[in-house]
Amino acid sequence: METIHKTNIKGGEFIIRETAAEDIFIPEEFDEESQMIRKTCEDFLAVEVLPILNRIDAQEEGLMAGLMDKAGELGLLGVSIPEEYGGFGKNFNTSMLVADAVGAGFSFAVAISAHTGIGTLPILYYGDAAQKSKYIPKLASGEWKAAYCLTEPNSGSDANSGRTKAILNAEGTHYLITGQKMWITNGGFADIFIVFAKIADDANLSAFIVEKEFGGISMNPEEHKLGIKGSSTRQVFFNDCPVPVENMLSDRQNGFKIAVNILNIGRIKLGAAAIGSSRMALNYAINYANERIQFKLPISKFGAIRYKIAEMATRIYAVESAAYRAGQNIDDEYETLVASGTDSAKAKLKSTEQFAVECAILKVWGSEMLDYVVDEGLQVYGGMGYSAEAPMERAYRDSRINRIFEGTNEINRMLIVDMLLKRALKGELDLMTPAQAIAGELMSIPDFAPEDDSLFAYEKKVLKNLKKTGLMIAGAAVQKLMATLGKEQEILMNIADIIGYVYVAESTILRTEKLVKLRGETACTGQLDMMRIYLSQTADHVYIAGKEALNSFAEGDEFRAMMVGLKRFTKTEPFNIKNARQNVAKQLIEANKYCY
Repeated sequence: METIHKTNIKGGEFIIRETAAEDIFIPEEFDEESQMIRKTCEDFLAVEVLPILNRIDAQEEGLMAGLMDKAGELGLLGVSIPEEYGGFGKNFNTSMLVADAVGAGFSFAVAISAHTGIGTLPILYYGDAAQKSKYIPKLASGEWKAAYCLTEPNSGSDANSGRTKAILNAEGTHYLITGQKMWITNGGFADIFIVFAKIADDANLSAFIVEKEFGGISMNPEEHKLGIKGSSTRQVFFNDCPVPVENMLSDRQNGFKIAVNILNIGRIKLGAAAIGSSRMALNYAINYANERIQFKLPISKFGAIRYKIAEMATRIYAVESAAYRAGQNIDDEYETLVASGTDSAKAKLKSTEQFAVECAILKVWGSEMLDYVVDEGLQVYGGMGYSAEAPMERAYRDSRINRIFEGTNEINRMLIVDMLLKRALKGELDLMTPAQAIAGELMSIPDFAPEDDSLFAYEKKVLKNLKKTGLMIAGAAVQKLMATLGKEQEILMNIADIIGYVYVAESTILRTEKLVKLRGETACTGQLDMMRIYLSQTADHVYIAGKEALNSFAEGDEFRAMMVGLKRFTKTEPFNIKNARQNVAKQLIEANKYCY
């Protein structure tokens, strides 16, 4: 696995090759204009959203729609919309920065993300010129709000099994849509619905742009939910809703592909939003720990609390590193495609599709990181954390949906492996050659020494071995189980855990290496400690996932050989993780906020 100094790595290729630190983007590199957009988002939340969270959660009539209007006036709904349609025309990674910033907005974050993402992007990426000209400017300004109607009572993860029908009328001018959609975010105030339905007896879904004013649309009352209570969530019923034939989106039966590709974008944006939510929750926890006095000391002085603060920050830093690395990979792929003559809208789709594996990883790792942060943040508050008078109660409840949104984390874990294996079968990624080479390496004498004595040599040696673990186990599982591997969901999730942890750990190492080159080692002690904490934990996670997988399918000499390899490839040097956490916590507590 030699280092290749090339920006345009393929999606999923990180598992079989190294990346140079200079070839990734880190959030510290955002330019002044992007930082100003982020500041605008943060100021908007501080002034318009956070002071009225109880009113938002009570779903005060017209309040959320009014906030969307105000966001539209500031241009926050059109950051990545082309200038010709009234947007700012910013790149994908800047839209990730916006998702991060507004992610701290509780229910408002859900509304704006649904509108700008799954509500608007299907038209922007799949609409024809007339559709884009008619709808995108009004969606970018906020004059019209959008919702996305895919899920039905009997079709969730199995989206293509939806029963909503579209029948062409006798005149051939309109499709009459009939069916039921549920869990529709923004349903209560949306003007535009992206609706998925099957025409006649088609095997696959088609997609339609449906205006509320077309008629034939009714709704159940707002759903009562565990969290995100201020987000409008309705069941939407279509009863012979007349939709002009020119409002079909893309080609007939292309709806499922639209849904899948738009969800790729939604997944990585959800990961970005989770970073913003987590950063805010950690800030609350640090502030409280510094103020809460017990035994005549702020509780931030105690090791158990410092553990929590440092661990929360480490996980945020790691996911943040991976998110903006992947976002820039998508931008780089887009630029390459456009330069080769690909239409801009198609290039945006293809670039995101290329990194669908990374999008799924960010969705899973971001949502689970957020759940950890709000859970431990509530624990820092103790009894006050359980009170609705303190901020952690709402954060705790609101976070839970993210492991279900945009495809459950179980589905996404299986997709990670499925997409990698399909790319290998198509010849897009050569996974088997390095996997077979690693199988031969099991019989050789191990070499635990790093290749040189540079600052990151040890970490890169560990990472390279962890990649070998993933290839060894995935290759053995494919050979042993063949066609039945797809049914072995537990094994697939073990492999996905290895792949995901490796990607996030590598991103953390590369970001830290680049930061040290920019700022010097002395200025990056906290980042270096977080990197080492996360890598140490990754080695343990990979060992456990690998052991579970091997116990599930390997036997006899093969099992024993691979267990030897697993122990060898996940071996790490002794590391005082307590002292590292203490250093990280000290910096956070002194800054009284997440300072990385």
